[in-house]
Amino acid sequence: MGILFFITTLIIYALFFRSFKVGHHHNKHNKEPPMVDGAWPILGHLPLLRGSTSSKPLHKALDAIADEYGPLFTMKLGSRKVVVLSNSEMAKECFTKNDSFVSSRPNLASFEILGYNRAMYVFTPYGSYWRELRKIMNTQLLSNQRIEQLSHNESGYVLVDIKQWFRELIFNIVLRTILGKRFFGPMDLEGEVKAKKGFKAITEFLHVMEEFTLRDAIPSLGWLDFGGREKVMKEVAKEMDKVLSEWLDEHRKKMDSEDGKKVASYEQDFIDVMLSSLSHGKIDAFDVDTVIKATTLNVILGGIDTSSVTLTWAMCLLLRNPSVLEKAKEELEKKIGKERWINDSDINKLLYIQAIVKETLRLYPPAPVLAREFTENINLGGYDIEKGTILLTNVWKINTDPSVWLDCTEFKPEKFLTTHKDVDFRGYHFDLLPFGSGRRMCPGVPFGVQMMHFILASFLHSFEISSMEYVDMTGTLGAVYAKATPLKVMIKPRLSPNCYEIM
Repeated sequence: MGILFFITTLIIYALFFRSFKVGHHHNKHNKEPPMVDGAWPILGHLPLLRGSTSSKPLHKALDAIADEYGPLFTMKLGSRKVVVLSNSEMAKECFTKNDSFVSSRPNLASFEILGYNRAMYVFTPYGSYWRELRKIMNTQLLSNQRIEQLSHNESGYVLVDIKQWFRELIFNIVLRTILGKRFFGPMDLEGEVKAKKGFKAITEFLHVMEEFTLRDAIPSLGWLDFGGREKVMKEVAKEMDKVLSEWLDEHRKKMDSEDGKKVASYEQDFIDVMLSSLSHGKIDAFDVDTVIKATTLNVILGGIDTSSVTLTWAMCLLLRNPSVLEKAKEELEKKIGKERWINDSDINKLLYIQAIVKETLRLYPPAPVLAREFTENINLGGYDIEKGTILLTNVWKINTDPSVWLDCTEFKPEKFLTTHKDVDFRGYHFDLLPFGSGRRMCPGVPFGVQMMHFILASFLHSFEISSMEYVDMTGTLGAVYAKATPLKVMIKPRLSPNCYEIM
């Protein structure tokens, strides 16, 4: 799920660092999608992009260009061609008929430095190694059975920062699922030191992934390492590798012990499963340790930011729409009551809660612009597109197309219980693509969506919520469209006191 965050961050964030003006000239005699005016020699449109995101985020800047140039247009970012796709009809043609030709990732410096030379599933090119990892993830790590097994592991108002609270909670859930341990909450001193070390490494890794290197846009000048970004990436990658190696060694020792050999399959965490699944020495060119560390890092990073970002936006929208919040509470009162906690099995009954999550993902997809690379020359929408061209899909524009969605920018979850009740976000309905589509779609969607449904329902069920001030909806200007400021709300228990006694 959150996996798409990485791609968008590394390819787009710095390239579209600011919004820009576009011209009105269309080259009607060229078979390629219309080129945005104003490209410079060597640098392409990079000079025009500077200064843009101070006025609007990337997906909205691209929205304005699409209104001028159409649903498919071309830009040059340095020496690289980029095609931007902006409507559902074109998306359907791209991710069905041409999906096998657009299922790869560009080769960027950060993919090599931070992603174990592209061993990370999200960074690796489309091919035999990717297919093998996909098989392992779908059948072992992220299968419905595995997710179901993992789900069984474990007065006055109080001011809380919901944005930070969701982030720490999800961090805890993801790390416990992968490592079998919690990173926040009661633990011994040694555990606390290791937890802080791991949290610090992951936080720094997430931060440096926002960086952009010169060679990504202009490979011939990449040796300059302008600003020393690649040097910083190498240092952060080294520290992250130390943490991952330590986790892997701990799991190997545990599995070799007598107690470890007695652990039932449903008690195994993700690293246990990877160790059991990868008994042979290599997958393609990568050794087992590299594959396990890269995949573990992939799942951690993919699960943290996108889920917490989506839940934070959901709470913002609910606080700004009290009638929707009341309907959610009414559903919880009717289906669950106040005498017990929500169980995983309850989620299927909470249709309005599910609709709230869908509507949040429609309006605030965590990565509003998704990126891939064409591996063959193809024809798309009547235009010829060359092999090696980067594809950017403006998911936000597709999700808010007024020809598809009535009151397209309004928060109305009811649509997913009435007019759009059959529309899902798993890549089969091209009017709603928060996680992409096709074979390269994020494999962690079932796990991430289940986690979001359960956390949101549990939070609304457990607490009365009151906003202290006007809820600001300003988003960040990076690749992941997160709330720019903290979300501080007042909460107090709303269930029977007996429920809290057994927490």
